[in-house]
Amino acid sequence: MPEPLPFQLKNDPALQNLLSKADLAVGRLDGITEILPDVDFFILMYVRKEATLSSQVEGTQATFADVLKASARIEDDATHKDVDEILNYINAMNYGLGRLESFPLSVRLIREIHARLLKGVRGEHKTPGEFRISQNWVGGPTIETATYVPPPHTELSELLSNFEKFLHDGSQMPALLKIGLAHTQFENIHPFLDGNGRIGRLLVTFYLCQQGILRKPLLYLSEFFKSNRREYYDKLNAVHEKDEIESWLKFFLTGVEKTAENAIITARKILKLRAEDTEKIASLGRSTERAMKLLNTLYKTPLVKVADVERIAEVKNPNALALVAKFAHLGILKEQTGRKRDRVFAYQKYIDLFD
Repeated sequence: MPEPLPFQLKNDPALQNLLSKADLAVGRLDGITEILPDVDFFILMYVRKEATLSSQVEGTQATFADVLKASARIEDDATHKDVDEILNYINAMNYGLGRLESFPLSVRLIREIHARLLKGVRGEHKTPGEFRISQNWVGGPTIETATYVPPPHTELSELLSNFEKFLHDGSQMPALLKIGLAHTQFENIHPFLDGNGRIGRLLVTFYLCQQGILRKPLLYLSEFFKSNRREYYDKLNAVHEKDEIESWLKFFLTGVEKTAENAIITARKILKLRAEDTEKIASLGRSTERAMKLLNTLYKTPLVKVADVERIAEVKNPNALALVAKFAHLGILKEQTGRKRDRVFAYQKYIDLFD
């Protein structure tokens, strides 16, 4: 049984220093919404990346490339079947962000998001959208060999009520500390039979957006957690095994700072790439207007076929093919398939900034 929230924190100067750094990094990250053109396209790519990495933490095998192909409706026999789990994650994330505009972050909303996360994929038989009514465990084939056994299902109602009240208690606790504690508490409660890790990681971004810390959903921690997977689980376990709350928060805040700084660097690289490619397109004369339409769309869908270019640029096939050839000559698009028909072209330099 986890202790009820709020946890008592020790006076730790190192923790306060990390909190200051993380706060500054998140503030700088929020500021890029004012300088990055088409920030929603930037967010869309980040959502796809986050969905891929968060799902991979839980064992999903599909890749970021698989997600881009599926999003562009490009059929490929090499696409891993697990990609539907990642697409569900994207759907669940977008649904949750939309709901937050008029509905509080709550146990009810968590259930709604969970239902979308597991719909029609691995885990669909584990009561999507419903809290468990049986015992579960983490690690090991049996409960006797498990690395962690969450509280009995009979205790969920009280624990989740305490969890929800903590999110909205109006205390003066800094937002990053609060969501760091909420994340580890949610993972300790483990209220679902499947999908707890993914939902718990989504809560971080949802909370920061609802609190107005971020105007746009720009902070996604799964890359940091995946890169430090063993430490991530060790720190979570140490909270309930050894009461090492401050150690977990230091790890969490380090992740927030690094993730925010990396996102800022990526945003700056996007601005540089966009400026370079816009300058290249300016040399195309009468094709410039159609070329800009195509370039702008590539920030949303960086994989295209000639048929897509016809629709985007509003031109017939010969002209669409000629436009693609110009983009390839300029080094903007790169052919991916190596075949004569149904060729796929990638805005590879842009994709590489996220992959």
